[in-house]
Amino acid sequence: MNRIFVAFAACAVGVGGMMLARHDEKGGAKVTQLSRRDIVEKLDGKDAKVTVQEVAIEPGGRVLPHRHTGPVFGYVLEGEYEHALNDDPVTTYKAGDTFYEPSGCVHRVTRNPSARAKTAPARRIQTRAARGIRDTSSSPPARPPCSHAHQP
Repeated sequence: MNRIFVAFAACAVGVGGMMLARHDEKGGAKVTQLSRRDIVEKLDGKDAKVTVQEVAIEPGGRVLPHRHTGPVFGYVLEGEYEHALNDDPVTTYKAGDTFYEPSGCVHRVTRNPSARAKTAPARRIQTRAARGIRDTSSSPPARPPCSHAHQP
């Protein structure tokens, strides 16, 4: 009985460690957190954090519609990345392009347009500012007002 318990405990610890080391995978994107810091500045009068992430979307992959509580600034490292906010037309970003996503906008389209399986994932670095303890991304219940300036 003790041997079975010890074997089970060892497996649980090993699997738990593997889960902690794993990258976040959210709706078709592999998200690797590179840095997360509390910042002195406030967003809407609330404490805020800034997170720097690498996001990789496999060929043909997409992320479900979502929104962020704070702004997102991004830089495409490789591949192509299609993106649309609210009812805006889809914009394609390529390696070297930058993008901006204002707080609260519905990210209606987030995808890698490549259909070829052997193509490298679309990779980007993004910096996100978030109000409160954590930034939650979820399917939007309604479209909030959003104004933005698109700058490739």
